[in-house]
Amino acid sequence: MEHLSTLNQVIFKGGRIYRYQLFRINYTTYDVRCAQDTINPCTDHHDIMLLAPSDSAHPFLYARVLGIFHMNIIYTSSDLKDYLPRCLEFLWVCWFEVVDVPAGWEHAVLDSLRFVLMSHDDAYGFADPAHVLRGCHLIPAFTSGRVHPDGVSVSQNARDGADWKFYYVNR
Repeated sequence: MEHLSTLNQVIFKGGRIYRYQLFRINYTTYDVRCAQDTINPCTDHHDIMLLAPSDSAHPFLYARVLGIFHMNIIYTSSDLKDYLPRCLEFLWVCWFEVVDVPAGWEHAVLDSLRFVLMSHDDAYGFADPAHVLRGCHLIPAFTSGRVHPDGVSVSQNARDGADWKFYYVNR
């Protein structure tokens, strides 16, 4: 019940959520230069990677960005010194899961991914843009075919009609 009381202390200023088309990620390259990835959910540049929790078998999490948002919130807790609005940025994502096959440098095989099934509670979620390491390039496993051979999407928001059953992480 404590979780619900915390939610009651959050106010959406103006009752609005703002949507964006671009999200830029600054990162350092292998030769210590600054570089930038641009993520756009409406193009093929919409996949990201994040660090996985330390207890995870794979070092990274992968996701497809469906939307880029921010909202101005006011937290009304009694321990707060002011009631100024703060910007909360977030990404709406569809998560990939790593397929457990021998992969990596020692096996000379690329890591393989697939989308978490829509029926699972954790198939979709939100990610903090500050936790994104960089964009990633996923190669469709063409031989496995598409999730929906007829090209009809189950979810209009996820635009999953063109999704492949499996993807390889390009290193």
